[in-house]
Amino acid sequence: MTQHAVVAEVFDRIPEAGDLEAPLGTSTTGPTRTWLEEFTSDAEKGVHTGFWRCEPGVSEWNFVDMGEVIHVLKGRLVATEDGGEPVELLPGSVASFPAGWKGTWEITEALEKFYVML
Repeated sequence: MTQHAVVAEVFDRIPEAGDLEAPLGTSTTGPTRTWLEEFTSDAEKGVHTGFWRCEPGVSEWNFVDMGEVIHVLKGRLVATEDGGEPVELLPGSVASFPAGWKGTWEITEALEKFYVML
């Protein structure tokens, strides 16, 4: 069966997931609210997709076991890998954070993204 979604409708109904916390990111600027809706999941293959929204703030990320590919739908994110240069991600940007990526995300405008974790 083909799964499909209208992105605008997803973010109209997406449930609040609570504050950002490990094992995802760890907020360094206080409680940061997030919303999450899983789209597909295949635990056997280790692939998960979904929609995620996060309020502005700074957080530390450590992709230990899985990597993530994101497509920014709304908002702004500055991702800085430890020892690397900042990369600004805007609506329409796609980025890959491979397993082992470690660094900070500074969300300067509420972020909405589609993600694939693998």
